[in-house]
Amino acid sequence: MKKTIMNYSILISVLVIVITLFSCLKPVDRPQNIEEKEEGDLPDWKAEVENILQLFGHRNWIVVSDAAYPQQSNPAIKTIAIKADQVEVVKYVYQLIEKSSHVKANIYVDMEMDYVEEKAAEGIENYKSKLYSALEGVPIKKMMHEDIIQKIDASAKLFNVLVLKTDFTIPYTSVFFELECGYWDTASEENLRKLMFRNEKNN
Repeated sequence: MKKTIMNYSILISVLVIVITLFSCLKPVDRPQNIEEKEEGDLPDWKAEVENILQLFGHRNWIVVSDAAYPQQSNPAIKTIAIKADQVEVVKYVYQLIEKSSHVKANIYVDMEMDYVEEKAAEGIENYKSKLYSALEGVPIKKMMHEDIIQKIDASAKLFNVLVLKTDFTIPYTSVFFELECGYWDTASEENLRKLMFRNEKNN
């Protein structure tokens, strides 16, 4: 009888240890608005960006950021961490937008980038050369970093934002795509409003 009780106690102890070990192996929950794509998953993030762009339209944003870009708390801002050359990501996003019929983009870079010296951030001059070469002939607007962030935050109150976060470690190198309607420009909108105003005035 004593032997049976002892064996039962040993079995219970073993079960407790096994359960404890498995509970320790529970994966850590990741924030819902951040994903990580390894280098081997490169086609996956490209496909995901392409799918998201089909859903995006006027007033959505796509950001290609350096490694220190913060994960923002707003659930409308989705972050995908990828391991890919930043200029190549910028080029891919730009070409994808250019091929689409429903959107076009205003492109912004940080004004601070012009003042970052090579001795302070090695590789900045090479990056700028590669970036401007990739976007040759494309209008690029320069604004203070905080002003761009404020524009994105204001937009994210109503519209979604996609951040493609690279592992690039040079400051003020993020590129921001503000999407607009691809088949209706600002001049057309202004003319429409003027026409509506004249009609209302005449009536």
